Parts: sequence; structure tokens; C-alpha cells
Amino acid sequence: MITPTLPASPDVTESSDESLTNWALAARHGDSVAVDHLMRALHRDVLRYVAYLGADPQAVDDLAQDTFLRALGSLHRFEGRSSARTWLLSIARRAVIDSYRRAAVRPRLSDVQDWQLAVELAQPQGLPGFDDGVALLDLLAVLPDERREAFLLTQLLGLPYEEAAELSNCPVGTVRSRVARARATLVHLLADEDVACAL
Repeated sequence: MITPTLPASPDVTESSDESLTNWALAARHGDSVAVDHLMRALHRDVLRYVAYLGADPQAVDDLAQDTFLRALGSLHRFEGRSSARTWLLSIARRAVIDSYRRAAVRPRLSDVQDWQLAVELAQPQGLPGFDDGVALLDLLAVLPDERREAFLLTQLLGLPYEEAAELSNCPVGTVRSRVARARATLVHLLADEDVACAL
């Protein structure tokens, strides 16, 4: 593992971009001394850059190591069109971005005993119309498929009956009939629910 306390060789100083690029081009052709010199010269820059970009200070060393491993793996493709410092810092940037992506898809641990309750409490419930929307979904689930489709297309999505008929592959009159029957069923179900709530 590459650590921030790597001792610099006596001849390594803050190098200019041109000399770093020359070291990288030499390293590209298998010069192990050039590889060592390049990595040591840019180690501190990479550490600072990933620390600046990354949100987790504990991951700085790992990100720097990942950067250098990626750089060594793609060193044969370095052509010197940009400086070696720019090239290596762009690899560091991609390493940080990839770490964010991995963290975003990784399941998060929770110290809550009842995780189902925590998930339910995290759901948006105070939004206007939220409860009505849940109730409407429950009511729509009761409708037969063709009536539900006709109702959703025309009443919720706002499509004209002609377009709904085209999507449903049936005559316009059939769509009108299905919507009317869906409305009647929903009104009946709501009336029954109101009666049940009043009792």
C-alpha cells in the first residue's frame, strides 16, 4: 500500500511538469527508476487532490493507492499530450467519482432495531393529496384491467378518448363505456367506504 510517509529519494524535488512528463514517457517504456521517481514526485499532489475531492478522510490513502494502480495499469497508453501531473490527477478524479458511485449503490447499515418502522416513517406522508393518492390506487386496483386502463389513460393522463382507443386497440365507444363503468364503480366503492366510516 502506498502511504503518505513514503521517503523521497534524495534527487526527488518538486519537479516541473515538463520533467514529470519526461519521467512518465520513460516509465511508459519500462524504466522502473522512472516509474519510482514519477510516483514519488506526484504522491503528495494525488493525496491532496483526493482529500479535497473525497468526503471521507479515512479513504484518502485507499483512493491514492487506487489512483496509482490505475495509472500503472494504463501507463503504456500515456502519450504526453498533457502533463503527467494532469494525467495522474484526472485518474485520481475518476477514482473518487467511482468511489462515490460504489457508495451510492452499497446498502447502508442501520442501528435501528425496527427497520421496517424506520422505512415507513421516512416515507412522505404530510404532502398534499398523499393519502388521497394512496386511496385512489387502492380503489383502482379493484377495477378490471380494461376499465382501469381506460380510466387511467383518459382521466389521470388526460389523453383524448381517440388516443386512448388507439392505445387500447379498441373502438372509441368501448373506451367511453369502460370509463363510465369505472367511474360508476369508483363512486359506488367510495359511497360504501363513507358508510363504513360513519358506522
